[in-house]
Amino acid sequence: VVSVAASALAARYLARPDSAVLAVCGCGDQARAQACALVDVLPIERGFAWDIDPGRAIAYAAEMSTALGLPFQAVPSLREATRTADVIVTCTTARTAFLSESEVRPGTFVAAVGADNPDKSEITPALMARAKVVADVLGQCVVMGDLHHAIAAGAMTADAVHAELAEIVCGARPGRQSDGEIIVFDSTGTAIQDVASAA
Repeated sequence: VVSVAASALAARYLARPDSAVLAVCGCGDQARAQACALVDVLPIERGFAWDIDPGRAIAYAAEMSTALGLPFQAVPSLREATRTADVIVTCTTARTAFLSESEVRPGTFVAAVGADNPDKSEITPALMARAKVVADVLGQCVVMGDLHHAIAAGAMTADAVHAELAEIVCGARPGRQSDGEIIVFDSTGTAIQDVASAA
């Protein structure tokens, strides 16, 4: 629940306001909640679903088309899902980064929520280095998540991170500054968010 709320909040500040196409990468339970939250804060008109297991993507697309009243299409390749998307959410258990620069067009907002421990990875270091990166909690993203892997690869440093999400929300740092920016929200989840959600 917490990571879903964080993704929706980040999308509100970092996605283009006219974002109409959603790509969901990884079609498990988390993906269902993520899609519902993103559709709630953005004018999404259609979606694509991709999973390493094509059957899961097909089932997910059928379920979400009905649940959200929007056309969702399962596609066999990652690029088919992401290359026309305005918003991409990655919620997999991948241990090797799979979303690269060639699969993401300018102006895209990426909510990277699957890499919640040091062994998981979804976003390539090259894409992280190219994008404006916003972390949920910088200190935690440095030791886990996609920022961790980008730093380990020498592609970027912690100082290159644009902001934490809280800094964007309170106005201390700007959010999206142009329609062409690729923005990656590196979300690893935090204990304080869990406490707030429980309360």
